[in-house]
Amino acid sequence: MPVLTAQPSPTSSPPGAAPPNRRPGRRSGGRLAALLVSPTLLVLALVAGYPVLAAFWESLFDKREGLDSSGFVQEGEKFVGLRHYAAVFEGEAGERFWNAFANTTFLTVTTVALETVLGVAMALVMHRAIRGRALVRAGVLVPWAIPTVVSALLWQWIFQADGAANALLGREVLWTTDGFQATLAVIVADTWKTAPFVGLLVLAGLQLIPGEVYEAARIDGAGAWQQLTRITLPLIRPVLVVAVLFRLLDALRMFDLPFVLVGPHKQSVETLSMLAFDEAANTRYGPGAAYAVVLFAYVAVVAFVFVRLLGADLLSGDGTGGKASPRRATTAEGAMA
Repeated sequence: MPVLTAQPSPTSSPPGAAPPNRRPGRRSGGRLAALLVSPTLLVLALVAGYPVLAAFWESLFDKREGLDSSGFVQEGEKFVGLRHYAAVFEGEAGERFWNAFANTTFLTVTTVALETVLGVAMALVMHRAIRGRALVRAGVLVPWAIPTVVSALLWQWIFQADGAANALLGREVLWTTDGFQATLAVIVADTWKTAPFVGLLVLAGLQLIPGEVYEAARIDGAGAWQQLTRITLPLIRPVLVVAVLFRLLDALRMFDLPFVLVGPHKQSVETLSMLAFDEAANTRYGPGAAYAVVLFAYVAVVAFVFVRLLGADLLSGDGTGGKASPRRATTAEGAMA
């Protein structure tokens, strides 16, 4: 009697074999993604990439002026290589650069730290179901909506000799003169203006946390501080990282607020942006471009380090998007640990 054996179908694969290759579909999806992203990349290359390359190219040249050895007038530009970058770190220009670098770093760290704490506090207040919550949110938006130059002029009026600040202190302090008081004035003005930005982003993260998480924590006996440190802050961490990163990048480029509030050529508040602007305003375009390129490198390094150290949630693909996962939602008793 003949024995019938099963013949493999043309479309089936033998046991233990790898699944059929689906790379053509992935390649078409990759091409579509590249096609959709290409307009954004083109705009970024035009508005960000080209200015950086142009600034670097300009920093390699120096404006020729005066007479040469033959007595002829020199005009145009002369290629000097990296001489402007070497001059940044030495001599009188080096002292001014390191002072501006220290001012930029100190103002960034101080203002971002204060704005983060105040922004989280504002978000917690705005998130609570209190009477007049809409009015509170609208009031918090006012400082952020005011242009920076207008805000600087407003605080300049407050910090003048006969202004509101001295009236409250009961003494006369020259806030807009060179010194630590000018630095303090810039910190107060910048914190007042941009803390609402952090608060609004954190508020968006708070509204994504389910109320059942807090209800379960209260049933298990968790207090307000335990709910804040064990539930709220861990769940809003991705949003908080984004807010702090944006504020870091913005504060490192601080220019208009100290320039208008205190003024140029003030050693206590001169930043790297103000230094680059001052060089360019005095037609020293080569050194000014060098300062701008150094500032760009500084901002890029800070952003890279920040994302590498604290931005894991930004790059992860868990898909939670800042929402409470089932594992997190069932750990109310963890707030009591």
